Amino acid sequence: MGYNSSVLEELKEKVCLANLALARERLAVLTWGNASEIDRARGLVVIKPSGVPYDGMKPSDMVVVDLDGQVVEGRYRPSSDTPTHLVLYKAFPQIGGVVHTHSPHATAWAQAGRAIPNIGTTHADTFHDDVPVTGEIPSDRIRDAYEEATGDVIVETFRGRGLDPVATPGALAVHHGPFTWGRDAADAVEHALILEEVAKIAALSVALNPAIRMNPDLIEKHYSRKHGPKAYYGQRT
Repeated sequence: MGYNSSVLEELKEKVCLANLALARERLAVLTWGNASEIDRARGLVVIKPSGVPYDGMKPSDMVVVDLDGQVVEGRYRPSSDTPTHLVLYKAFPQIGGVVHTHSPHATAWAQAGRAIPNIGTTHADTFHDDVPVTGEIPSDRIRDAYEEATGDVIVETFRGRGLDPVATPGALAVHHGPFTWGRDAADAVEHALILEEVAKIAALSVALNPAIRMNPDLIEKHYSRKHGPKAYYGQRT
């Protein structure tokens, strides 16, 4: 079928582990979340099946789709959020994995229609900018192409504000919840976990001092010490 099955099996295992991590970290309860990863060389995406519980989930349960959303392999239907993932993969060629959750603190910011402000070093270590919240989806697109439109408004938000999706690897879909991404599915899960913690800390901080902002130089210092050519945080092999 034009792809190496051994590579695909490895990718299914990675995506399955990423989805199980969402449940383990309490980022997704019931079936409220999904992770995917793309094989760009083959133009294939592996994603969680729709509505399937995490308990007992196996790599063989993962669904393979092409970039048009057509199922290439798998006995289940893919996640209902698959069109959103595909829009993000097409628009952001630097990313290799996408995660969507309904983690409570990040979702609260999304439901309130508020970006998560970059007001602390915990935030700046991973997200260079405020984590943006999207605009509303027009009613006609809600009716006809809701999940695709969700991806479109995320992309429009980043392009309209000149944001770098690598430097700020996540967004809040208004009234809906967070989407994060990264080098692969595991990296996207890590960003989802960090985003939830950042959202919780920001909510407490804003409650104490609604006017708080952070020195831009401190933002740059904390972001650049972990990212870029002059990064010095952690160990180097």
